[in-house]
Amino acid sequence: MIFRSLIYEHTFSLYKIGALMSSQLIFSIKEAMVRYKEIPVFENLSLNIHQGSRVALIGKNGAGKSTIMNIISGFKSLDEGEKWQEPGTTVGYLGQEFEYEEKETVFEFIFSNISGDERELYQYKVDIVAEALELEVKKTMGMLSGGQLRRAGIARALVEEPDILLLDEPTNHLDLKIINWLEQYLNNYRGSVLCISHDKRFLENITNQVFWLDRGKLRVSPKGFKFFDDWSAMLLDQEARELKRRKQIVAQEVEWASRGVKARVKRNINRLTRVKEMREKLKADESSYRRATNKISFEPIKDLENNSKVIAEFYKVHKSFREHEKTIRILNGFNIRIKRGDRIGIIGRNGSGKTTFLKLILKEIKADQGSIKVHKNMEFSYFDQNRSDLNPNDSLKDVLAPNGGDYIDVRGKMRHIYGYLKDFMFDPSVVLDSISTLSGGQKNRLKLAKILANPKSCLILDEPTNDLDMETLDMLGEILISYEGTLLLVSHDRDFLDQTVTKILSFEGDGKIEECVGGYSDYLSQKMPRKRIDPKTRSEKSINLNSNESGDSVEVKGRKKLTYKLEFELKNLPIKIQKKEEEIEFFTKKLSDSDFYKNDSDAFMAMAEKLEVAKGDLEYYETRWLELESEKE
Repeated sequence: MIFRSLIYEHTFSLYKIGALMSSQLIFSIKEAMVRYKEIPVFENLSLNIHQGSRVALIGKNGAGKSTIMNIISGFKSLDEGEKWQEPGTTVGYLGQEFEYEEKETVFEFIFSNISGDERELYQYKVDIVAEALELEVKKTMGMLSGGQLRRAGIARALVEEPDILLLDEPTNHLDLKIINWLEQYLNNYRGSVLCISHDKRFLENITNQVFWLDRGKLRVSPKGFKFFDDWSAMLLDQEARELKRRKQIVAQEVEWASRGVKARVKRNINRLTRVKEMREKLKADESSYRRATNKISFEPIKDLENNSKVIAEFYKVHKSFREHEKTIRILNGFNIRIKRGDRIGIIGRNGSGKTTFLKLILKEIKADQGSIKVHKNMEFSYFDQNRSDLNPNDSLKDVLAPNGGDYIDVRGKMRHIYGYLKDFMFDPSVVLDSISTLSGGQKNRLKLAKILANPKSCLILDEPTNDLDMETLDMLGEILISYEGTLLLVSHDRDFLDQTVTKILSFEGDGKIEECVGGYSDYLSQKMPRKRIDPKTRSEKSINLNSNESGDSVEVKGRKKLTYKLEFELKNLPIKIQKKEEEIEFFTKKLSDSDFYKNDSDAFMAMAEKLEVAKGDLEYYETRWLELESEKE
């Protein structure tokens, strides 16, 4: 039975890959080169987009991700190579920034790319999308906040229904409710999707393919981002082995050359030339490999002076605002005690009061009722998501060293500004540039560099992950994990919250706030508890649920009868669950063998992928079983 399951799983995996590859090709680039200031961004790049594909576009800052987006959308031309697009194929592009007229309504903005003849057909979709994204279509664009503008841009892109939808950081400034809705929408989207995002959980949930831009080359995986870490590690491991093999060959050739050649015949001279070329190419490739595998490192933030046990205390605090003749309640008799070393993640819908809560702690605003006590010696480092303290006319150097000089105090050690900014992936050539020339991600990195140079005993970070690439996000996560002070973090990045916090404050609206111990995943499990049920129990319950002891059918109060199709599905789910559990047990046992990877690393990685697929299938079957059972209740 297990052997059959393995064959089935393998066949199914091949089927999924084959289906992706055999689906209709709608866009392709062949042997492309694009230059920036005469320097190739990439060369000999080829890619294919098939109908229905969901692609994660991955790469470091400057790798060329946005360049590829601009090429596909038609905003940029190739310097060399070919571009082909299926006739009639439409492309929609949601960039990080987009143009709009402040006086036009949200409704007019959404419809701006749709011809008048088609507007009536799309009217229903505007209503659905606008409602889901919580947009008031009669408002003018100039009245919208940053988050609302982002949602308006998403609405326009979705309503267009292009055959290829390009999304550049779509989850920036979105709350978790909207992110979850967007995931569901994209998973049911009829066209193809190409997405750049730092939100790992989002990419895991929506993609079935990965384009990885790595050192000017495009690597393609037929699996989604969920498998990216294992896949990329495998490729880099293969590259390391190949470099080792080449190094041995070069060493042998160098040894030959060092012995000397008495007769400098043409053949030997050519061989010496080849040795030199091999050595130079090896050095370049080794250097490239080190750059690709080296992670940004940062000295842990420890030994902070903080003698107070309680840094802030809220007692029966009330806070409301008046907006458009409505009272918006933020806190309603709220109580909390924030202790030294607490690591609190703050979540909630946009406008629910997360930033207001932070400003109350910082004493930038006052409560309507109740008391807020903050320890008198408490000092805060505050990351403002609007970056309002950055003067656009200042240079990067001015921000870090406002009093002049080339050195900055980094937690008691003098660091050269250029070297310190390298830690945050800034090229020395931009250190004297004005803030106005920086992208949103660069501004965030600069702001973080300033705060983390000498962080106070309490870090308050309001959406620090917006616009950051994955490498910077990983670095920030490692920094915060090592940070020994108190952390208050507002974020919609689920994976980042799981890594960095130990408590969740969820702003539910209308002054209601829920507390949960753990990260975001723990919060979800407490909100929607799931229980594992023994397969035998499942089977017995499925069969005997509507029977009495004598076996006669009885009418159970409060239950409704499922259709024959759903009843059949429910009856067979316990069998499927049991099979998946057996598969998982088999894969886990095989993978625990320490010699397996050594003897056949490719087979090991393939089985590891099968294990993840089986776990996903089991979760789906269990959830589906619970859903069908609940429908009968």
